[in-house]
Amino acid sequence: MTKVAKGSLLAAALLCAGPARAVDWGASGMIGYQQGLGIRASGDALNLVRGAPLGLSLSVAYVFMDPGDPAAARSIFINDATDGTPETSGHSWTLGLNAVWQLRVPGTEDFGLLLGPRFSSFSGRFKYVGGNEDFTITSDEWGVGTGVQCILPLSRHWGIALSVGFDWYPSATLYGHDTSYSTAGTIVNGRNAYTWADANAAVNQPQFVPSILIGAAWQP
Repeated sequence: MTKVAKGSLLAAALLCAGPARAVDWGASGMIGYQQGLGIRASGDALNLVRGAPLGLSLSVAYVFMDPGDPAAARSIFINDATDGTPETSGHSWTLGLNAVWQLRVPGTEDFGLLLGPRFSSFSGRFKYVGGNEDFTITSDEWGVGTGVQCILPLSRHWGIALSVGFDWYPSATLYGHDTSYSTAGTIVNGRNAYTWADANAAVNQPQFVPSILIGAAWQP
């Protein structure tokens, strides 16, 4: 079982562990920008605390990403060769668990301010056709995120879901082949005196991640 899957199960268990009272449940599916084309599924449990507009929201997102500069990544992680035609692809899985503070905003439902931890699992593939190089750079990162979300109601059960947010991942380690560079300054099998700053500039792993998404929301 992957780290994202384990985290999703744990967060789902926390989401369902609220007190036995009239909790407002909801779910949404959204698409938009999240350092690339992002597809996100969310589940909400609102009004968890009697007398306070507090809830929890769990989200899982898959993002199609530009993994970075193939020439720089090759030099920093592999070798100094320049032959071959580069082909690249990248993606990340992002798991978020938010505390939601609800506000009353006319024309919307479940308007909330979000704050909570994030976990991101990034993978970028760099392939040089005709150059005999095919390598993947990965990174698993913990961070924090904030934002706002709301629903524009269309009917009793359905509405338009909107979300705007920003995530920050302050520390990470980039792994490629047998080489790694860390924000803490730890370098394993580094090449040509390259540093974390060089690796970070070459690879587009999640670090500062704005997002804006729109989709459909359902409430029972």
